[in-house]
Amino acid sequence: MTPVEDRYDAAIALKEAGNLEGAVAELEKLVEDEPGYALAYAGLSVFYGKLERNDQAVECARKVCELEPNDPFSFMSMSLVCQKAGRIAEAEQALTQAMEKQWAARRNQ
Repeated sequence: MTPVEDRYDAAIALKEAGNLEGAVAELEKLVEDEPGYALAYAGLSVFYGKLERNDQAVECARKVCELEPNDPFSFMSMSLVCQKAGRIAEAEQALTQAMEKQWAARRNQ
């Protein structure tokens, strides 16, 4: 594993040990140091959502979509995060994008 992956795994271990705030702090440091590491933003999005920090969850989900623009799952996650945050129009838009990405992937097989 790379040092970046090790740091991500350490943050996940904190969450699994019941230290969600500590996991968030570690992931925040990780994205500060490695702003292109989409998995860390994805983790932050989920964890912010668990902490009811919905605006931050949406921003992190949006960042994942920017970093992984062809990944349907990124847009599906964005849709779910937006839905939880009460941003229904954004949720619907992200769902549409997820479906478009999925169909594009199928056409290219």
